[in-house]
Amino acid sequence: MATSSPPPPRVCVTGGNGFIGSWLVKLLLSRGYAVHATVRDPRDPKNAFLAELDGAPANLRLFKADMLDYETVAAAFAGCEGVFHVATPVPDQKMVDPQKEMMEPAVKGTMNVLKACSATKVHKLIVVSSIATNCFNPDWPRDKIKDESCWSDKEFCRQTENWYSLAKTEAEEMALEYGEKNGLHVVTFCPGLVFGPLLKHVAVNTSSKVLVYMIKGGPDTMNNKFFPIVDVRDIADALLLLYNKAGQSERYICSLDQMDLKDLLAILKSMYPSYTYVDKMVDVDFSVGVTSEKLKNLGWKPRKLEETLADSIESYEKAGLLGVSDDEPCRLPFIYRMPPIQE
Repeated sequence: MATSSPPPPRVCVTGGNGFIGSWLVKLLLSRGYAVHATVRDPRDPKNAFLAELDGAPANLRLFKADMLDYETVAAAFAGCEGVFHVATPVPDQKMVDPQKEMMEPAVKGTMNVLKACSATKVHKLIVVSSIATNCFNPDWPRDKIKDESCWSDKEFCRQTENWYSLAKTEAEEMALEYGEKNGLHVVTFCPGLVFGPLLKHVAVNTSSKVLVYMIKGGPDTMNNKFFPIVDVRDIADALLLLYNKAGQSERYICSLDQMDLKDLLAILKSMYPSYTYVDKMVDVDFSVGVTSEKLKNLGWKPRKLEETLADSIESYEKAGLLGVSDDEPCRLPFIYRMPPIQE
């Protein structure tokens, strides 16, 4: 008598149609997971690409969910042993109401995720935070590289109106505290500036818009900031690695290269000399030196920056993002147009 094979492990990815979320869904399906992916509207044509991923017909279900609506979140988590909380707002324009646009979705949304994990008996939660929760600490010694013990100073973020960093820091601290108090296995993950090829050609994520702007140029002046960079595919690999290997209440930074944007621009020009490129860049006293040794010691092996840039640009070309347009000029996302934050 033939024995039936056990069902695949079932996990949920919030924001499954986003830049990071979609690559994670793709990876999980390829590794034999059954995946619940939350999106705002499963019937929206822009989500059709998810159903075309290898393994999707048998192992992917899309759930209509809003992180501010607890019931929809809990419904998506039902039957899952693990959750990857990826969904988060990233401001593209200046916020009119930071509390409503950033703080509530990031903080209350994460609390709904935490409570839904407890209610549905999820075993493990990986929270995608941001390098922004490590970077803004005026008391950290300037010559000391930032590791997982460094947290952004919430009052400093408030004073400088750095709402994104404040919201992400509050949400991440809350998640780790909740996990310890309630016995939920929580791991937080802090990626740098995310580049890499697009899995879809509809909405371009904020980090990719920075790279597109650098290539096309435009009216905005860029701050020559020292930034940590990471490939979206390496993020997906890292998230699955953490799911399988990381201990409870642990925090991980994820970045590859850290360089001035002027140096990144020089690499792009050497690889693709025919593009226009940004011509307005000013030096600022701002560095974000972080280490990903903790993640590498767990077994993370990122690809080289040149591969990330080549694959990114190839996908932008296919999507028609780098051609000449008669529409509005290419603009830098607002979060990167802000005045430099002096520590």
